[in-house]
Amino acid sequence: GEVPDAVLYPATQFVTAEGGVDGVLDAIGKDLELRLGELDAGGLSLEAQRLASRTRYDMEMIRQVGHCAGVENYSRYFDGREPGERPACLLDYFPEDYLMIIDESHATVSQIGAMYQGDRSRKERLVQHGFRLPSALDNRPLLFREFEELMPTTVFVSATPADYELEQSGGVVVEQVIRPTGLVDPPITVLPVGNQVDDLLERIRVVSGRSERVLVTTLTKKMSEDLAEYLAAAGVKVTYLHSDITALDRIGILRDLRLGKSDVLVGVNLLREGLDLPEVSLVAILDADREGFLRSARSLIQTSGRAARNVNGEVLMYADKVTRSMRLAIDETNRRRQRQLDWNEEHGIVPRTILKSREQILQSTLAAGPWSDDEDQGAAVRRPWEDALAAAGEPRLMVEQLEVEMERAAAALEFETAAAIRDRLEDLKAQWGLGTGEGDDG
Repeated sequence: GEVPDAVLYPATQFVTAEGGVDGVLDAIGKDLELRLGELDAGGLSLEAQRLASRTRYDMEMIRQVGHCAGVENYSRYFDGREPGERPACLLDYFPEDYLMIIDESHATVSQIGAMYQGDRSRKERLVQHGFRLPSALDNRPLLFREFEELMPTTVFVSATPADYELEQSGGVVVEQVIRPTGLVDPPITVLPVGNQVDDLLERIRVVSGRSERVLVTTLTKKMSEDLAEYLAAAGVKVTYLHSDITALDRIGILRDLRLGKSDVLVGVNLLREGLDLPEVSLVAILDADREGFLRSARSLIQTSGRAARNVNGEVLMYADKVTRSMRLAIDETNRRRQRQLDWNEEHGIVPRTILKSREQILQSTLAAGPWSDDEDQGAAVRRPWEDALAAAGEPRLMVEQLEVEMERAAAALEFETAAAIRDRLEDLKAQWGLGTGEGDDG
């Protein structure tokens, strides 16, 4: 019969029958002795001592409490796998005839292939220096060929599919270039590099005068820093986005851009998620004729597409010559643009930009924390009864109700909303001297 529910354990928990722990510990112990012999034979007494101490402590923890820190490194023993055998994964839970959809496949597929090598390189060093048994190498991502063996019927989704996806698709390609909003791909203009910064500054002032935003991509982190500093000195409200920024800070920066706290966002790689913003009407690509990963045809097409959410969208490529990558990107964008224009004309569609309200933007970026303007982000999650309860002098009742709301949001998997309510709770408790609640261990 059907199973009503199933538990999928996190990657840090491995479960076996109670009687199976002894067998697991025996197998770990045997592999430990073999590895210690290898290290001693190689004159690596310090590494051998380190490995013996670490592993025997882990074994005792498993014996006494059933788990230890880093228990996933012993997963092969708990799973009953042979050395080198692939670990189980979520794909094993699907039926044979399921449909797999790989979004942004031009980047995702290569990441799947790279995961194993990155993991292997790190763990080989741990094994080499006596921090882990060789069995830790078997707690790993799938090899790409193993992933391919688990791939059922697959749909690759990408604005710029790579060679692998095109080859696997066997020529079966479906284009989706018509947007429900009627928006078309932006026109691309090539301008000389010589005065690119001054020219860009003038265009930024025109765009910001329309209350629209600008994305600027440079080749290096230093160039981004220098450009952001120059624009700021010229009175432009500019923000600099770089790889060291955390995910939550990134959300906050994008929120500030959308709400007009900044007009320009400068960065090196604008291909990452979250940058399809309807407020952006100008994308400027500096030094577009410098061939490389960030100036390949695929990257240029993707970057240009950042201006496709706004009816006034346009792209500037600053270059002294038109490279092959630029020509491919311009030709492909123009091809799509012409199809979109023809469709709109045939069906009487007038393109329109879909802009979100201030409240909608605040709601969608709750995870970034308070918005430091004339009102904070807490207002975005205020409930109508909050002011009434506060005026009635019933702070405890209000806190209790907020706790119910927080639990309800968490149960519905609305974690950003739950986190925002939690932050509001902490603010209110501090304001009214109610403490942070007993039993809160963080």
